[in-house]
Amino acid sequence: MPIRILIIDDDPCVLETLGEMLELEGFTTQAFPSTEGVVAALHADPAAIVLSDLRLPGQDGLALLAELQALDPELPVLLMSGHGDIPLATQAMREGAVDFLEKPVAPETLIERLRQAQRHRQWALAHRDAAPQGDAEARLARHLLGDSPAMVKLREQLLVLANADIDTLVYGETGSGKDVLARALHEASPRRDQRFMAINCGAMPESLIESELFGHEAGAFTGASQRRIGKLEAAQGGTLFLDEIESMPLTAQIRLLRVLQERCLERLGGTQPIPIDIRVVAASKADLQVLSDQGQFRHDLYYRLNVASLRLPPLRERGEDILLLFDYYCREAAERFGRPRPALGPAQRQQLLGHPWPGNVRELRNTADRFVLGLVGEGLNLSADAGHDATATTADHERRLEAFECELIRDALASHQGQVGRAAEVLRMSRKTLYRKMKKHGLDKAAFRDGKEPMSQP
Repeated sequence: MPIRILIIDDDPCVLETLGEMLELEGFTTQAFPSTEGVVAALHADPAAIVLSDLRLPGQDGLALLAELQALDPELPVLLMSGHGDIPLATQAMREGAVDFLEKPVAPETLIERLRQAQRHRQWALAHRDAAPQGDAEARLARHLLGDSPAMVKLREQLLVLANADIDTLVYGETGSGKDVLARALHEASPRRDQRFMAINCGAMPESLIESELFGHEAGAFTGASQRRIGKLEAAQGGTLFLDEIESMPLTAQIRLLRVLQERCLERLGGTQPIPIDIRVVAASKADLQVLSDQGQFRHDLYYRLNVASLRLPPLRERGEDILLLFDYYCREAAERFGRPRPALGPAQRQQLLGHPWPGNVRELRNTADRFVLGLVGEGLNLSADAGHDATATTADHERRLEAFECELIRDALASHQGQVGRAAEVLRMSRKTLYRKMKKHGLDKAAFRDGKEPMSQP
């Protein structure tokens, strides 16, 4: 759908110049000398984005922004201003504007920002229109964000495979989102109302993986005091996701192959065949054909799984999606942490676009979390991420988030004199979840009942 640009400026020369330039670049524009008529135009046709001057007669840009946010929180609003209005424009971005452009605006910069905003709007409207109908394509778009050709093609492939109901192999680098892709495939398939089960073969001790997958009967081995239902059986009717399948021991591979061929399993220590109806989605960061040629992965299991395969592109191959994804994760983090969404400056945009993202989408999401929490400087700490081991970076990130979570809970309990119910409401989590997190952080509600906050532990 064509997304038009609503230009709002009280200077007729600016309106005319911008309109002509953008029309020549292929945009459809609509000019307004004031904010009057803008809301009506959006009611008539919401397929638009707004480019407005901050200083306007009557209702200024900030008041318009508030009105438009109330009308449609997903509507991209870009603000323009002279140099003296930078603090005010920064405030506007905190309140929901997607961008701030300082006059005079370089044409190439303006065009790039408008096209980015157009892509956001197209995705939002497509999702909004299709979601009430339970459309499979909308479900895929909700899980697999991105407008790059690689992601558009991937969603098209998934849409075909979703209804094919065949076992599928997914390739992708660490952090690229293979688990997200597997869940998207499940959500778009006829099995979406059944269970989605996942197991990370690389994180499971070799001695336990067969019991975890196939289950066991009581007495099957030392310590097996009662029957256990395995993941293959528990996923009955739904989808089982096997992550890092290249790490699965060869003995477990043999049993899995038999299950996939016969669609029937026996628990460890059992003799009763159990029919299963599941779809298996297996993921690997390594080339399974190469591993099978080297004798590290069974040929027959590889060919059994490779009925259909998908490749999830690394983030460096889908640069068009970086800013869109970063904005999405910032919004998500701001809501999760109860903090305002900071404004992203031009230099930071360039850093995001120029970074190689060795940790892929996971690294981008961690960066967005740190950005919202104020744990990064002007440089976003991207060079530090690139030069450190991914495990160390993730561990440091998780420690910071844990500390911040502890402080949030501590503040909420102190504000409500240890009343867990009230604190849970403020933190937007269930009482059960809050109690679990309090236990994790060593917080006792009784310590907050006198209205005084206990000392933090080092």
